[in-house]
Amino acid sequence: MRFPQLCPMQDPSDLGQARRMATALCKALGFDEVAGAEVLLVVAELGTNLLKHTAGAGGELVFAPLEQAGGWGLDILALDAGPGIPPLTPFFSEPHEDSSARSKYLGPGLGVGLGAVRRLSTEFDCYSQLGQGTVVFSRRWQQPPAPSRLGRVLVGAVCLPMPGQTQCGDAWAMQVGSEATLLMLADGLGHGPNAAQAGNLAVCLFKQYAPSRPEALLNQIHCHLHPQAAAVAVVELSLAHRRLTYAGLGNIAGRLLCGDASLGLVSHPGSAGFAAVSMQPFSYDWPVEDGLLILHSDGLDSHWSLTNYPGLAAKHPAAIAGVLYRDHRKPQDDCSVLVAKVVAGQTAVAEVTL
Repeated sequence: MRFPQLCPMQDPSDLGQARRMATALCKALGFDEVAGAEVLLVVAELGTNLLKHTAGAGGELVFAPLEQAGGWGLDILALDAGPGIPPLTPFFSEPHEDSSARSKYLGPGLGVGLGAVRRLSTEFDCYSQLGQGTVVFSRRWQQPPAPSRLGRVLVGAVCLPMPGQTQCGDAWAMQVGSEATLLMLADGLGHGPNAAQAGNLAVCLFKQYAPSRPEALLNQIHCHLHPQAAAVAVVELSLAHRRLTYAGLGNIAGRLLCGDASLGLVSHPGSAGFAAVSMQPFSYDWPVEDGLLILHSDGLDSHWSLTNYPGLAAKHPAAIAGVLYRDHRKPQDDCSVLVAKVVAGQTAVAEVTL
């Protein structure tokens, strides 16, 4: 059961379902007893916050397993479109610290448990806008990835089926090398079991033939995916040369952002496993600072702009993916958002500045 899952949080009984999902995922990912118990504490806190502090609107918990360098982690995203919260920095502490000041500033109980969530997370971040909602991100690794002299690619993703479906036709994967990281995003034709089979097969083929150049990987996926079909994009982020190489077939959307600048990445017409006119790759300079890669399937409305979210580009990629998914997903399709940025050395628990 190593696949992403969504748990709506509208009623106190939903907390039990969220705990059961988290327990099953921790077991499937090989988490030890201590890690599993701490994940459940995070789930309880985030789920309770969604029920108490969203003006009755509730929200959603997203559970997303993450594999990197042979190890497994678990991402937990709490998404809501509630009233939002003011800047947390002066009051981001454990319950016994500055509780009276925090209650006066934020309201009774608001933000009290986020300090504990932060402490129990290997990676953590939070983004909120007054009147528009909040996204809280927690990642727990069983064994965190080792740092590299060149830095590393920090990745976050949301990849979920359309409402009413249990299997997702979108899928993604990554492979980390000493000097470059490969990313792949696939969108199986249609939705439901057949689309999920195509997306999962694209992931298997990516893992089988990586590491290779993006165009070579795309070609292998194309040749072996038939009779299935999928839109597929493969990206190589070279840390040594600060270059991004992109090869895509079909309607996977890709953008390279730096500050207010946004560059669309070019995919060729067709679909892997069915028809391909060209697999020519395109290379782009990777911004030394503030570079951000965003890939998504057509289950996300393309009319989004990070300029509508002040400060979001500086957040953890998983928080960025969560905000875009929350606000721009289409209800009639599977949806995936994959976000990556290059960081210097190993990034753990992020400072929270809203």
